[in-house]
Amino acid sequence: MKYSQARPGRVFVVRLEDGDIVHEAIEQLAGDENIDAAALVAVGGADQGSRLVVGPESGRAETIQPMSHILENVHEIAGTGTLFRDEQGAPVLHMHMACGRRDATVTGCVRSGVRVWQVMEVVVFELMDSTGRRVYDEATGFKLLQP
Repeated sequence: MKYSQARPGRVFVVRLEDGDIVHEAIEQLAGDENIDAAALVAVGGADQGSRLVVGPESGRAETIQPMSHILENVHEIAGTGTLFRDEQGAPVLHMHMACGRRDATVTGCVRSGVRVWQVMEVVVFELMDSTGRRVYDEATGFKLLQP
């Protein structure tokens, strides 16, 4: 385990609108408001055609092959995530969403492109004095959080 300490900062109440791409809009907010680190929660709707990363094909393969899931219709969502800047200083959102319709739910990472259906509410809790950064890890191909 690796960890560091941060303190609470500003809180942003955000309404994403129909057609917004979740990770792009949140990363733009972080850039515009100079947010280096944050925790987030989201509720709302994801549009048909939204794409989620739903896991690796094989959990222990040497090369990680992500699996995608495309939403075939509008879904209700609940999401949570973190935002930290990468080695180049760009804000990078890591958010997972549970997307449900009728009696089925799929959960995955929004990084591939979740499009808002009508409205999505996001609360961004800024973390101040955080030393956390996302650093590229060659073994996984991920930008891993280094607290």
